[in-house]
This record gives sequence, structure tokens and C-alpha cells, in this order.
Amino acid sequence: MDLKGICMKFFNQNREIVLCAAGTAVAVLGLGLVYKYTRPEKKLTRVGVVAQLLVHPVKSGKAVLVETAECLRMGLKYGELRDRHWLVITDDGQMVTARQQPRLVLVSLSCEGGQLCLSAPQMEELRVPLHQPNNAVVDCRVFSLDVQGRDCGDDVSNWLTRYLESDKTIRLVHFEPQLKARRPSEKDPLFPKDEKVAYPDAAPIMLMSEASVRDLNTRLDKDVTVYQFRPSIVVSDCEAFTEDTWDHIQIGQVELKRVVGCGRCVLTTVDPETGVITRKEPLDTLRTYRLTDPKQKTAPILGQYYIVKKTGVLHVGETVYKVTY
Repeated sequence: MDLKGICMKFFNQNREIVLCAAGTAVAVLGLGLVYKYTRPEKKLTRVGVVAQLLVHPVKSGKAVLVETAECLRMGLKYGELRDRHWLVITDDGQMVTARQQPRLVLVSLSCEGGQLCLSAPQMEELRVPLHQPNNAVVDCRVFSLDVQGRDCGDDVSNWLTRYLESDKTIRLVHFEPQLKARRPSEKDPLFPKDEKVAYPDAAPIMLMSEASVRDLNTRLDKDVTVYQFRPSIVVSDCEAFTEDTWDHIQIGQVELKRVVGCGRCVLTTVDPETGVITRKEPLDTLRTYRLTDPKQKTAPILGQYYIVKKTGVLHVGETVYKVTY
């Protein structure tokens, strides 16, 4: 029997299966063509330029300014440094921030040659191994949510306790990928349920514009800088508070989705250069004109929280595009 005869015999014996498969293939092809020609066209509108990228390795610690950074689902990464992946805690696992210990803003953390390096005013530099897999995993609490961290050891604990002049033992923990993370949706249902963070207040990315801070400074007796607000991404070449309207943005290959405004607290009154807290400005002034979220009765909004929809590498100087369909 020739090939044509074999094919005809197979078709006759399996007519229903063949017709069903062919129909399915046509339907899938049709749906693909419909989607291709009817899906909304992605439109990119230039809204600004990346002016600064800041990684804060320690929650409430000093910022590291970088020219480029990986933008991952859980925040910015620069070499071994990941944004807010180290947390200062009390001996029983409660977080310690500059709200309670303002001089934490002067603590610098870096990583060199497999070592963790800590420095602060009037303190000797401390170097310990970056990875200490035999150290205990500690259960911690950040804004009443459970999270874990790997203890960084007694040398670091003693160093921080002395620097902060604390009457309680202070420890440092490091978040590792396999440890229990926090889910922002447990505090705010606007966040997707699958979103995870280590030790940030709420989101992996906080973005704000230089213009918004300039607007604030026109109302203050003493100027403040963006460092007082601890953003991840600072944008220039735009109008003040226009970031409030950027629901979906793209920077290079990175795509970010806005979730909610960043409600400001007493931490903004800590001077990042001196570690002195006033508990007054710029928070008092912000409350006079930036109570823009009805759910935030006392917390003024400055900057916006974003989640990472598409990861990639960010560079200072890149164009920021607003995405619409």
C-alpha cells in the first residue's frame, strides 16, 4: 500500500479524532490571531529620568548610592547588598528602627571579599563573615507580622549594643531566600497575595520625585533632602507629585506597578546626616497639604509604593515611561 493509501486508511479509522484535532488547531490559531490584532496597544509616555538609585541594606541604616542595580521581585540588589535585607532587633525578635534609635541612620553596611563590614561614627570598623550558616535562624516581628532572619553573631550584637548605648541586647539578622518572608497583603489588601518582602515597611520599591521634595522645601525653614525619605528610586525632570498618577511605569526592561501612596511617619524627622530626631519637621508641614489618602487620617503621602512586575537592571540616567493601553 502506498503512502496515500496508508493516510486514507488511518483517516477513515480515526475520522473523529482527526477532525477534532484539526478543529482544535484551527480554534487555537483563530484565538491567537484575534488576540494579536485586538489586544490593546502598549503606549509609552516619557514622564521623567532616573536621578538616583539607593540601596538601604539595613532597615533604618545609611543609604548606598549606586549607578546601577538589579531590580528584583523583593527590591534592589547591588552585588551582595540587597535592599532592607538586614534588620536590627531586640533579643526577643522585635524590630528596632530609627524611630526608637535615631542614630541607626548613621550605620553603614557593606560587603567586601566575603565579609560583612559595619561602620558608624566613633566606632571601629567591624568585619565578620558574610555567610554564617551555622548561626541560629531567628523569628522576628516587623509591624506585627512574622518574618525570619539569620543571626549575624555575637560580635555584631556587641558592636551594635555599644554603639546604640542600649540597656537591652541588640542583634542583627540577615534575610536569606529560604527563610519565611512577610506578605504585605496581610496588612494592606491592595497588595497581591503572592507578594513577599523581607524587612521594608510595606513594598519592595518606593519611588519619589526630586520635584516633590523641592515643593516641600518651599514651605520649610530648613531644607530637607530625598535621603530623609529613604526611597529606592528618585526621578527627576517631572512635576511635583506627578508620581501619584504613575500606575504602571517602565524603566529599560523593568516594569513596576503602583500599589499605594507612602504614608509618612516620625522617621522623616530624623536628620540623615546627624542622626538627630526632632519629631516635628518636615512631618508637621506635610500634614498641612499632603493628607491625600482618606484611609491615612494622620499620615501624609510623599512617594509611592510599587511592586515589580518585570525584573531587570536599572541605571541612573534612564528614561522613565508611563505605560498605558
